[in-house]
Amino acid sequence: MPLQREVQKSRTLIYCFVLVELVIMAGTVMLAYYFEYTDTFNVHVQGFFCFDSSYTKPYLGPEDTSAIPPALLYAVVAGVPTLVITITESVLFFLQYATKDFDNREKTIVTGDCCYLNPFVRRTVRFLGVYIFGLFATDIFVNAGQVVTGNLAPHFLTVCKPNYTALGCQQAIRFISHQEACTGNEDDILRARKTFPSKEAALSVYAALYLAMYITSTVKARGSRLAKPVLSLGLMCLAFLTGINRVAEYRNHWSDVIAGFIIGVAIATFLVVCVVHNFKGKTLLSEKPQTDNLTNMPMINLPRVESPLEKYTASQIWEADKGYMAVEQDYQGSKDISACNASLLPFAMMALPRQQYHQSISGRFGCSRSKVQIHTLCFCLLYDHL
Repeated sequence: MPLQREVQKSRTLIYCFVLVELVIMAGTVMLAYYFEYTDTFNVHVQGFFCFDSSYTKPYLGPEDTSAIPPALLYAVVAGVPTLVITITESVLFFLQYATKDFDNREKTIVTGDCCYLNPFVRRTVRFLGVYIFGLFATDIFVNAGQVVTGNLAPHFLTVCKPNYTALGCQQAIRFISHQEACTGNEDDILRARKTFPSKEAALSVYAALYLAMYITSTVKARGSRLAKPVLSLGLMCLAFLTGINRVAEYRNHWSDVIAGFIIGVAIATFLVVCVVHNFKGKTLLSEKPQTDNLTNMPMINLPRVESPLEKYTASQIWEADKGYMAVEQDYQGSKDISACNASLLPFAMMALPRQQYHQSISGRFGCSRSKVQIHTLCFCLLYDHL
């Protein structure tokens, strides 16, 4: 029954979702919030040499004046994948219903007596939930690296504005390691100490790779052989340009951008391969995919090979059947049961076991223990003597 196969009952799914996945997601969001907007974690103070040319690049203004401001970047990495995944899953869901492709569609989950989760909701929530979790995980990894290393931006000395005379840098090149050496704006100095790895590079490449792998694995339309690579490479190119822009505006070093790319690629690859399994349907709870797959497989007709024993058995039964037919012709209309039994006994001894002999006789003559014709009565009586 197609409708029965499409529905699967599960009373633990909703509890696992609320008690496990939502708790993990809430903890991830809270940790990212503490890293981003509070001073709970103190940034490591990294020292510098006087007049170090690596940190004397010009300061081009706050992040909002960048060619790719943070507000635009966050809106793109959060909105575009969400929109693309939702639209794609909606189209695939309605196409499966239109073509009645029930075998490739996931089952509807019944959680208790009130909640029904159809395949569209399940897949969309799963893929978007994993993507959002990856965004916050990437942000946590990046913030942790920035807090621990305290790597300085290329324009650090420009915003730090150290008093080289008071620090004694006029006589010799000294290494300055105390925080009080800077006299510039404290917020700018704090942002200039948090550059490794690059958050913009990590988030952009994570969103691009996740979405590219989703498009490649999910869209199976004909004629998309070149369209999917073009879209995927276009997304990766945008992420690469984001990292290039960070270096061109002296906001990050090359090492910061490369480390951000590595973190974003690693998290996206892990989530796609190990968590959502390349965006394929997954097995839930008591579902038995092996049995379903076997029942859905088309039947394959293979040639049947008879063993020597089967050939010998068939020949013996055929010899017995020829004797039965001959005796039947001779004794039609006769009521001499003893003669009938004596004539059929040699042929009966050629037959195989009693069960097979009974099946052969009853199948050919329709033997029964009551109200039989005269020419079949001897066969039934003979069966009783075997």
